[in-house]
Amino acid sequence: MNSSEKEQKVSLFISCLVDNFFPEVGEAMLKVLSGMGLEIEFPSKQTCCGQPAFNSGHRKEARKVARHFLDVFAAGEGGAIVCPSGSCVSMVKNYYRELFRDDPKRLSQAEEVSSSIYEFSEFVFRRKENLRLDSAYRGKVTFHDSCHALRELGISSQPRELLRSVRGVDLVEMDMADACCGFGGTFSIKYPEVSKSMLQEKTDSIINSGADAVVSTDMGCLMNIKGLVSRKKLPVKVLHLAELLAFEETAND
Repeated sequence: MNSSEKEQKVSLFISCLVDNFFPEVGEAMLKVLSGMGLEIEFPSKQTCCGQPAFNSGHRKEARKVARHFLDVFAAGEGGAIVCPSGSCVSMVKNYYRELFRDDPKRLSQAEEVSSSIYEFSEFVFRRKENLRLDSAYRGKVTFHDSCHALRELGISSQPRELLRSVRGVDLVEMDMADACCGFGGTFSIKYPEVSKSMLQEKTDSIINSGADAVVSTDMGCLMNIKGLVSRKKLPVKVLHLAELLAFEETAND
């Protein structure tokens, strides 16, 4: 396979939250990538990246899950692996080497996969000239920086530029857009009061921005924000970037 063919191939890695609770995000992601003329496959044997176990200190269990991930994705036909979650991508790119530093074979696989995996907005931005969707969203949108995407992957301007390219979007910045929403996986369970305070502060920033929709690139953050928005019946939509890029104008009328 030559480099040009590899550039056209994409393997979807769908995070656990998207798979179990927000399948519409995966469908939107597929729509966007399909509109870019890519050859897309979904390895059906994929499971978790191992992040929940790793973050809870269960390294043995995390290694077991990570080995399966490598077996599924390192054996592919090449090309990019694209995931709608900065936290999952960061796990693979930044921590698999730590898990397998004493296993040369697995370490080699981890390095190969690490160089091929991309968070969704990062990948689409790199190929934005191929984006052919007639997407539109009429309204003010603000963007929340997820901690893993921003701090561990360096992703910040890419999703914002993609939002600006959507017809009808008025992108407004909220105060402390890069502040944590308080989710942090098990953090919200271990420290619920601190998490609630952080979430309230984040939601206040969203409302004060005047936006009618908040967008991010990680469903962990968005699930957390959406919970409070729903409970308080706040007038703001909570959307993954893929959903907004795939948004059809008639659906917002």
